Amino acid sequence: MQTHFEYIVLGCGGIGSAALYWLSRRAGADVLGIEQFQLFHHNGGSQDRSRIIRYYYHKDPYARLMPHAYDAWATVAAESSVPVVTKTGGVIIVQKGSAQQATVERYAESLSAIDAARGVTFEWLGNDELAYRYPQFRPPYEVKVCYQQDTGIADPLRGNAAHIGLARGYGATILEQCAVEQVQADADGVTVTTAHGVFHGRRLIVAAGAWSNQALAGLGFQMPLTVTQEQVTYFATPYLKEFAIGAFPVFQWKTDTNIYGFPIYGEVATKAAIDGSGAEVTATTRTFEPNREREAQLETWLTEHIPHFVGPKLYTKTCLYTMPPDRDFVLDSLPAHPNVLVAIGAGHAYKFASFLGRTLSELAIDGATPHDISHITIQRPAILTPETAVLETYR
Repeated sequence: MQTHFEYIVLGCGGIGSAALYWLSRRAGADVLGIEQFQLFHHNGGSQDRSRIIRYYYHKDPYARLMPHAYDAWATVAAESSVPVVTKTGGVIIVQKGSAQQATVERYAESLSAIDAARGVTFEWLGNDELAYRYPQFRPPYEVKVCYQQDTGIADPLRGNAAHIGLARGYGATILEQCAVEQVQADADGVTVTTAHGVFHGRRLIVAAGAWSNQALAGLGFQMPLTVTQEQVTYFATPYLKEFAIGAFPVFQWKTDTNIYGFPIYGEVATKAAIDGSGAEVTATTRTFEPNREREAQLETWLTEHIPHFVGPKLYTKTCLYTMPPDRDFVLDSLPAHPNVLVAIGAGHAYKFASFLGRTLSELAIDGATPHDISHITIQRPAILTPETAVLETYR
């Protein structure tokens, strides 16, 4: 087995698989991917069939990058013939006059950060317009709604598989069920000791999610990361036509407990969740057992606001969020080891996954990227002095 590579990637989930693909497009067989579990496992955060993809964001730097995220997925689809993104249209709903209204207005304003040539527009809807377009929603109060037609679904199962398949086609080596025992780095490169042998590389990308600090332990660097166990629930609604793509959008409903959900996709069922409400865990202490209280809270809310959305519960699925204190991404090299790059998705990165993989490949091969990613540097106060971090609404 080959033991020397130019580029090694630890973790083959959403961002890691993307890095493998974009690296191998340029470096071919000089790329190694290492995954401690079976590929496409359900232990981390890049799993299931649907994530929201959208242009608007709470911060302009993310909005400016979103066109490149859409473009990266389009490249993957063109090269693999595997469609990853499905546009459904999307709404953000908020009670008019509530504290959350300013957040939704900020989301809409962020679209102005996108080049006008892109043609990204939005509409404001009120109760009457919402009822005409999407009568499935039954808001019990006056609402303000932002509608954006390009919002949709990014499919992690398709995206990860397409990245892996394309990377292999370019000659990348990918080892699964290969636990990492130690990572070392010096000026000459990196050494990764695994259960399957010792591998050497010029550059290392750590995209290990909840296992990131474990992977970085031997390098003397740890990040202030919080891991939470989140969950989504699928409902076998009997009103299938009402929630088909084209009849129902991706939605986010901003309240004190933010709810998001999807039309029927992946399963013959709707899917929804209470965002960012999970208990703090670690990669080893997490369970795969749903929180029944949160299940009931979600179902009650849906029954009151989108009554036909619910039906017999198909199942509830758990996943992990791995978040810095400010819940912004991390995409940077280690201060003491510039040949080691780290990526943290902060629980909202899948929409960006292919773009982040491409950016990591640029940083690894060229030492720079043409995109402004200064807001997600590892050398920012939230990482170096986490007690100063300001948590913002990020979805």
